[in-house]
Amino acid sequence: MTFTPTPIPSRTQYVLEAIKHAILTARLRPGQALVEAELAAQFGVSKTPVREALKTLAGTGLVVMSQYKGVVVRRVDAAMAREVYDVRLLLEPEALRRSVSRAARLEAAQEALDRAESAADRADRSLANRDFHRALYLPCGNPLLARMLDEIRDQAALVSTVAWASVPTWEREAAEHREILRLAVAGDAEAAGDALHEHIASFVRRAFPEEAAPVSPSDVSDGDGPVPPTGRA
Repeated sequence: MTFTPTPIPSRTQYVLEAIKHAILTARLRPGQALVEAELAAQFGVSKTPVREALKTLAGTGLVVMSQYKGVVVRRVDAAMAREVYDVRLLLEPEALRRSVSRAARLEAAQEALDRAESAADRADRSLANRDFHRALYLPCGNPLLARMLDEIRDQAALVSTVAWASVPTWEREAAEHREILRLAVAGDAEAAGDALHEHIASFVRRAFPEEAAPVSPSDVSDGDGPVPPTGRA
């Protein structure tokens, strides 16, 4: 018997994407409470799709569910950032090497890079950067490897959004992105992978040095208003 995953109901998907976007654009800040009844009223849905969306977000690591404290946006500290980036260091450079070795087309990476450089704020830049990295590893030829990286990319985007609030280093990282893509397009798999490895490692060293304290939610200053609807319920 072939197992077919159950699709997420449209209302749940709508709520899920809206909350995720608000978290990754820092409109919902680390440590901020997510109350089912308030979100349900805001989106005009019952609490069931909200509850299911929050469970999915907990599975991806963007929110934390507690029996006593309810649901809150995940806080970002140095330990969390290093865990996520350690996994990226182990997997992402190798995935890029494989993409380049397969002569994969990387137009999507260039398009994401262009969007990042023309972004109006750090939130849009973070989302574009997330797409840039995915465009590099997605054509690696190993679907399991790509899925493993997909599973942590939301957490990586959350780390960068919070880090840029206190350490705005995106201009340096944009230059590193251009060099990584140049090497990849030139077909130099080893050099591209090495450049990506140093790019990932240097970011977490700059943003979360060994002696750093946890990043406070107040460091994220894009506002904490209600989550905007991103489509029809």
